[in-house]
Amino acid sequence: MASRSSSSPAGLTTWLLIAAVVILADQFTKILILGAFRLGDVHPITSFFDLVRAHNFGAAFSFLHGASGWQRWFFLGLGLAAATFIVWLLRRHGHQKLFAWALTLILGGALGNVIDRAIHGYVVDFIQVHAGGWYFPAFNVADSAITIGAILLILDELRRVRRT
Repeated sequence: MASRSSSSPAGLTTWLLIAAVVILADQFTKILILGAFRLGDVHPITSFFDLVRAHNFGAAFSFLHGASGWQRWFFLGLGLAAATFIVWLLRRHGHQKLFAWALTLILGGALGNVIDRAIHGYVVDFIQVHAGGWYFPAFNVADSAITIGAILLILDELRRVRRT
C-alpha cells in the first residue's frame, strides 16, 4: 500500500491524463487558428473579446519577444525542466487534490506551449481581451490553464496556512 506521502501509479496516471486533455485542447485550438487566420488577423466576437492570430517568441506578456532567438531554446528547456519537476511533485503529492489539480493544469499548459516552441519557434496566441482602448496581451488555452493552476496553488497555500 502506498504511503500518504506518495501517490499511487494509478493516481499519477489520472493526473497525467488530465494534463494530456489540456495539451490536446490547447493544440487543437491553435491548429484551428493557424488554419483559419493569417498572422495579425483580428475577428471581433464581442465588444471586449476578439479572436486574433499572434506569434509570441517570448514568454508571458511577450517578455523577451524581441530577443535574437536564444529565448526559444531557453523557454523550451525551462518548460521541460518545469514539467519534469511537476511530474515528480505529482508523484509525491498526487493525493492532495487541490495541489494536484493546480500542478496538472500548469503541466498541461507548460507542455502545450513547449510543443509550440519546438514545432514553430514561437507560441500561438489567439484570445484577445480589451476594454476602453486597453488591450490585455493575447493568450491561449495553455496560458489560461497555467493561470488557473497558479490561482489554485495560491488557494491551496491559503488553505494550508489557515489550517495551521
